[in-house]
Amino acid sequence: MYQHILAGIALASLLVLPQPKTQAEELVSNLTIERIFSAPALAGAAPRQVKLSPDGQRVTYIQAKATDNNRFDLWEYHIASATNRLLFDADDLHTGDESLSDEEKARRERMRLSGSGIVSYVWNHDGSALLFPLAGDAYFYDLTSKQVKRLLDTPEFETDLKFSPLGTHISYIRHQNLYIMDIASGKERAITKTGGGHIKFGMAEFVAQEEMSRLTGYWWAPDEAHIAFTRIDERPVDVITRSEIYADSIKMIEQKYPKAGTDNVLVELYVQALATDKREPVDLGAETDIYLPRVNWANAQRLTYQWQSRDQKSLELRAYDLPTKTQTVLVKEQAKTWINLHNDLRFLKNSEQLIWASERDGFKHLYLYNNDGSLVKQLTSGDWVVTGIDAIDEKAGVVYFSGRKDTPLESHLYQVSLTQGDITRLTPKGQFNHIAFSADASLFANTFSTINTPPQTGLYRADGSFVTWLAENALDQHHPLSQYYGNWIAPEFGTIKAEDGTDLYYRLYKPANMSGKHPVIVYHYGGPIAQVVTNRWGGDRGLMFQYWAQQGYVVFSIDNRGSNYRGKAFEDPIYQAMGGVEVDDQLTGVKFLHTLPYVDKNRIGVYGHSYGGYMTLMSMFRNPDVYAAGVSGAPVTEWRLYDTHYTERYMGDPRVVADKYDAASVFPYATNLKGELLILHGMADDNVLFTHATKLYKHLQDNAVLFHAMDYPGKKHSIRGKNTRIHMFKTITKHFDTHMKK
Repeated sequence: MYQHILAGIALASLLVLPQPKTQAEELVSNLTIERIFSAPALAGAAPRQVKLSPDGQRVTYIQAKATDNNRFDLWEYHIASATNRLLFDADDLHTGDESLSDEEKARRERMRLSGSGIVSYVWNHDGSALLFPLAGDAYFYDLTSKQVKRLLDTPEFETDLKFSPLGTHISYIRHQNLYIMDIASGKERAITKTGGGHIKFGMAEFVAQEEMSRLTGYWWAPDEAHIAFTRIDERPVDVITRSEIYADSIKMIEQKYPKAGTDNVLVELYVQALATDKREPVDLGAETDIYLPRVNWANAQRLTYQWQSRDQKSLELRAYDLPTKTQTVLVKEQAKTWINLHNDLRFLKNSEQLIWASERDGFKHLYLYNNDGSLVKQLTSGDWVVTGIDAIDEKAGVVYFSGRKDTPLESHLYQVSLTQGDITRLTPKGQFNHIAFSADASLFANTFSTINTPPQTGLYRADGSFVTWLAENALDQHHPLSQYYGNWIAPEFGTIKAEDGTDLYYRLYKPANMSGKHPVIVYHYGGPIAQVVTNRWGGDRGLMFQYWAQQGYVVFSIDNRGSNYRGKAFEDPIYQAMGGVEVDDQLTGVKFLHTLPYVDKNRIGVYGHSYGGYMTLMSMFRNPDVYAAGVSGAPVTEWRLYDTHYTERYMGDPRVVADKYDAASVFPYATNLKGELLILHGMADDNVLFTHATKLYKHLQDNAVLFHAMDYPGKKHSIRGKNTRIHMFKTITKHFDTHMKK
């Protein structure tokens, strides 16, 4: 039943320094939680937002300061001269605290974007200029004159900065209205003027940002003649009053939050001609209780949008023709459970065709269509998933995409011919790759890693041949991790069978010094759109796994049914049954642990955050005799309290299937708790509201069930901050040490 498929992946790539045994043992205590979260990070500072300029002359990226890994500058690698240089030091443009607006705080939380300084940037169309926000204003850098210009210097905090397609304007949101500015003259123009209160123009509503990965609400036409934008009316959405508890104050926040089974915003789509200011509505249909997850211009005269039904079982790609004001449905997808959204729509410039991704055969693959909606052919197929289109070289007739064709544990770059259908892998086996292509598809930057090798970033030609390092991060004697390699642990990867015979992938760290029976920490997430078990550098949390293993713990993870990158049939068992099959599959993993001679089955702990926090609760409540201790971070406790788009996608409408929601709630099972439970929550969480935790606190207290809690004033869902995270992981570790170590 149990079969190891991979063992010791990536250990050969590690620098293993020869050390006497006593010194190697001493190094176990040298790896501390403080050092894991120190600056620079033990992994070496990996670049963020690596992009190739549209002119193909340089690679730009954001890099943390050597003295502060939470403060970022903008760097470039100039390809012709083979030189790296600092493009902008954020401190030269702005110093001191950056007081973010509430809207910007929310956007950054949705984007999982942390830090200060230059945290994002965009290129113009030809690579001659850069635009980046800093401290609420906009900075424009002309590479020809090498001059930086502050385009916005206002008391307001502008968000969602963009270049226009031809680089003549910038655009942004201020006070819930859409503005553009002519770069040459500095003249500002309001595209909309009546936004405010319940009405927002050009902005993405909460569920669009958090659940649809749509962070904008406006789109320029390619020729800059028109701009499309949304108008959202939040009046139908219930107002929830929540507290944001800080160290020295409490803010009462009235937030428009659409809980499952309640009304969403009303969304409208418009196209405005910039020469005349004439505004035309795009008819989204008679049904108003719908979602608008994507909007894209096919060309200057054709706007497309994706229409999604409230139950998320229907998705239509629709085209709106500007001259005739007529619409056509190009592609229609339907499912018995739900349809996953994607960002893999591409319009081919040299032909009347488009590429679309679909899971209609059970796995996400690419399809070639004519622009009238007729299917030409399926480009990829098989029992594996495409994860995203990276680039298209129309002249060569090649699509470059990332996917899991070789193994679900690794993401690789592939190419497929538009005519022949042949697929070629371009990245080496044994690593996890993140790709960023140039506009002409001739070069790509690849940030790759393995489970025990920190990220390295190189520049490559489209055929996969190496050009140069951008951030080699070499594992030599100078690397920050080198002093710890004497006792470094390579985890084992393998599969076990679920109850229905499905293979479940696991990862297992054995303790550094094996002696008798050892306690176990099971780390899980368990929910959809996520994957835990990969051959990929795990960041700070991965270093914590290494730390725990060096402290004598077995550290184990398994990806249960319902999680990502295994196909739709692997995801669907959670439909209207959250907290069921995922918990059962995790229990299957624990039964496997029981078969290992070095595991103490009476000392098994479990830890997870967000959906993983929910999984900790359900695992301990439904299987009270299995887990000795658990840590639940920012957990969902009652799905009726979570938002519409996410919750109803998997659970349906609670007004229709109330019994399914009752079964998925933690409350019917909470009084079964026997193990030592620690709950962590940010007291300003606007995603999984703090109410989830306080309701459970009250329920356990009312039933005289003991538990532990650690709440973080002013922190949101991710509980960020260097010292805060040091405190959090020390608290987690102490909890397991106290209740599971002999």
